[in-house]
Amino acid sequence: MVLAVSMSAVLVSCSDAGPSDSTTSVAKNTSVVGRLAGLAQKAADTGSLGVIVRVESPSGRPLAIARQASWTKADHHLEATDQFRIASNTKTVTATLILQAVAEHKIQLDDSVETWLPGLIHNGTNITVRMLLNHTSGLGDYLLTPDFLPTLTGHEKRTWSPEQLLAITPRQNPEFPPGEKYSYSNANYAALELILEKATGKSLADLIDKKITEPLEMKDTFLSTDAAFSPGKPHAVGYEPDAQRLSTILPDDLNIPEGSGFVGPERPHGNVETAAIDVSWSGAAGGLVSTAADWQRFLTALMSGKILPETQMKEMLTTVPAPEEGGGYGLGLMKVETPCGTVWGHTGGQPGYSSEIYTDTNGRRSAAVLTTTNFGIQEPKAARANKALVDATICAMLDKPYPAESDAPSS
Repeated sequence: MVLAVSMSAVLVSCSDAGPSDSTTSVAKNTSVVGRLAGLAQKAADTGSLGVIVRVESPSGRPLAIARQASWTKADHHLEATDQFRIASNTKTVTATLILQAVAEHKIQLDDSVETWLPGLIHNGTNITVRMLLNHTSGLGDYLLTPDFLPTLTGHEKRTWSPEQLLAITPRQNPEFPPGEKYSYSNANYAALELILEKATGKSLADLIDKKITEPLEMKDTFLSTDAAFSPGKPHAVGYEPDAQRLSTILPDDLNIPEGSGFVGPERPHGNVETAAIDVSWSGAAGGLVSTAADWQRFLTALMSGKILPETQMKEMLTTVPAPEEGGGYGLGLMKVETPCGTVWGHTGGQPGYSSEIYTDTNGRRSAAVLTTTNFGIQEPKAARANKALVDATICAMLDKPYPAESDAPSS
C-alpha cells in the first residue's frame, strides 16, 4: 500500500562498487537497454538500493534488468524473477473482484456501505461501494496512526482484522462529504474486503486463487498470511532508513514518537533490513506477493478486456481527478500522465518494498519498476533518480524516445 510522506533530507550514495549484472534482453536495441541499465544502477546507488525493471511489448521478448547497491549483495543477489511484495497494486485485483461480483449481480456500485456493513463505518449511509473503490468516501487512513504504527514498523506482532482496522480509522481532517473529492485511504479497501466476502460467501484468498491467479497461471502470486515468501522461491530483500534517517523523512505533523524506526538487522549507510516484517494485515488493500512477470500478465489481461465485461471495464476506467497520483483514479486503477504518454496501473509501498506497474491503454505493453525500499526513495536525491528510471522505463514500453537529458530530472 502507498505510504505517502513528504521529503526533507538528501541521501548520500549507498554503493561501494560497480553494478550487479543481471540483465536479459532480446527485443530491445542496445541503446535502450544501456540507458535503462545505467539509470537502474544510478537509482540503486542513490537510495533505491535494489531495482527490478521489466518491459514487455509486442515486438519481442521481454527486457528484464536487476541492479543493486553493492553492499546489498551480502544479503541477496537480486534477480528480475524474484518474488516481491507488490503492496497496493493489490487494490487493482480487489477492484476487479468487486466488478466481477457486480457483473454477477451480487453487488451494485451504488449500494451504500451501511447496507453491507451496518454500523461499522461512520457516515456509511452516504458512502457507496463506488466511493470506496475510487477513494472518494471521505474515510481517513489508519496506516500512520499511533495505534497502528507499532505494527507497521514491526515492533508489535499483531493480527488485525478488517473490522479492527476500520475501528481505528480516524476522521479526515478536515472532513469532507462523501463523493466530493479524492483522498487515498487503505481503509476503503479494508471495507471492500468485508463486502466482497459477504456478497460472495468466499474468502478473499479463495477468490484471488479461483478468479485471478489460477486462470491466468500466475504461479508466483499469493496473498500473505504471515511474513513468509514461497518456500524455495528467491525473493527480494527490502530495506528502510533507520530511526535517525526516518525522522528527517516523515512530516512533523504526524507526531511520530521520537526514536521510532523499523525492526530488523542493521545494515550499512543507516539502513535496516525489513524483509521479516509481517504485513498480513494489509489484505485486500495490499497483501499480495508476486513477481514482475506475473503482475504484468494480470494487468495486460485486464486492460485488454480478458477479465471483465465491457460495461464493468468502462466503470473501472472512469476516473476522478487525482493530481497526487499523476492524473486520475478509477476503480482500483490509476491513470498516469507521463512524459511519453498515458499509462494505467498502480503503485505500491510497504516496509522495504515499492513498486510502479503500468500498461498502455490497450494492454499490449507493460512496464514494472520494483524498488527494495519505500521510505528510502522519499529523500529528494533518491526520488529524482527513481523518477528518472520510471519515466525512462515507461518510454521504453511505449517505444518512444526518452526525453532529452536537459529535460530529465537531475541528480
